[in-house]
Amino acid sequence: MAVALATALIGFYGLRISRTTSDFYVASRTVRPWWNASAIGGEYLSAASFLGVAGLILVSGSDGLWFPIGYTAGYLMLLLFVAAPLRRSGAYTVPDFAEARLASRTARHVTSALVVVIGWLYIVPQLHGAALTLRITTGLPRWAGAAAVVVIVCLTVTLGGMRSITFVQAFQYWLKLTALALPIVFVLLVSPLPSAALTGGGAAFADSLDTAGPYSPYRIASLLTALLFGTLGLPHVLVRFYTNPDGGAARRTTLIVLGLLSVFYLFPTVYGLAARVQLPGLADTGQADAAVLLLPGQLLPGPAGQALGALVIAGAFAAFLSTTSGLVVSLAGVISQDLLGGDVRGFRIAAVLSALIPLVVALGTDSQALAGSVGLVFAFTASTICPLLLLGIWWRGLTDAGAIAGMLTGAGLCGGSLLLAPRLQVTGLLRDALDQPAAWTVPAAFVVMVLVSRATPGRQPGNVLQLLTRLHVPERPVRRMP
Repeated sequence: MAVALATALIGFYGLRISRTTSDFYVASRTVRPWWNASAIGGEYLSAASFLGVAGLILVSGSDGLWFPIGYTAGYLMLLLFVAAPLRRSGAYTVPDFAEARLASRTARHVTSALVVVIGWLYIVPQLHGAALTLRITTGLPRWAGAAAVVVIVCLTVTLGGMRSITFVQAFQYWLKLTALALPIVFVLLVSPLPSAALTGGGAAFADSLDTAGPYSPYRIASLLTALLFGTLGLPHVLVRFYTNPDGGAARRTTLIVLGLLSVFYLFPTVYGLAARVQLPGLADTGQADAAVLLLPGQLLPGPAGQALGALVIAGAFAAFLSTTSGLVVSLAGVISQDLLGGDVRGFRIAAVLSALIPLVVALGTDSQALAGSVGLVFAFTASTICPLLLLGIWWRGLTDAGAIAGMLTGAGLCGGSLLLAPRLQVTGLLRDALDQPAAWTVPAAFVVMVLVSRATPGRQPGNVLQLLTRLHVPERPVRRMP
């Protein structure tokens, strides 16, 4: 309740200073690096990070460490290849960039559809996480947690837009960090970890991860491909770079984010190791994702454990709220510009639609292991939006036909694999390839984009050199008058 109240109050403050369309879409491009980095940390560190990473380490030991490594290293890719050029593009959304770079409304519409699908797929695990948290801690039905998150997010986003959400998410990053760090310090003081916490034992992977055993070399390579390249195409992350004043600020923001993520992921890792020692039975009961929620109360009975458990629950809800808010803002920008006129009223209607549809899906589906389900969204993103951005920014030969063909190829191959994997009774490398398709679907999307673009050179925009120059030439520094 306290997290919801704080979110609403900060959102109300954002409403007081959100007056223009630019405020709602990109906070008038005035967000400074430290503030923006905190907001990115708030929205990027989702249910998969807060609860799922510890759960994966609980069930798989050191194999689960690949997830925080990939989540963090993806921002290095953003820093090197995307952050500054994307900010210099001057676009509001990824579809805006696609249309400006390729001079094609069709490319824009395909990109918009993919961004919306990715956003909805990413929101659903957040709502599953909220349902799990509320059920574990209060016994309320599954729908209550998911519905509470959607109501709060809709109110915050529709009232203040991007400027309001920036304040909310920055606050929520530091709340999440505190909510993880403080309890685990007390837990380790009561019960220090033995040196063998990383070795031996461990239950088999949960069936919901669609894995047949420990990670093979192919699975590790494919997972890292998904996480590294998938980060480049996440719509709620990319829209954040449009809020920086210039390309240099976007790069500084990304550097700060790398530091913030590195600090944060230390704590879910320690929770996972502690749970392997203290609560190993959770892995066999299918409740590994609840390890972070249950550990403080199990090891610190009494008022102290209850207080620390309440702090962890507050951090968990901050994770659900901040990530869902960022996704709803990015989706509302896309839907409102393409279908509802692009004004503030259209943005608000689109925000409500962007939240309600995933709520319906979440209520009609069972919760999966959080980090694993989000990892599959990364694979889909890496196979669709990522090739468009990398080739659009760094290769002048990209055409609209090539971009559309590559994105549809990646979507079809990756989406088809993920849908078929639970239904086909196959084993070995074929099973691995279906469960973790990024290692082959991402290269396929790139190859198709390049081949079709080379086959259609006449479809290159006439001003492509001018566009690429704007993306890669640093802005002139603004001289301040004494």
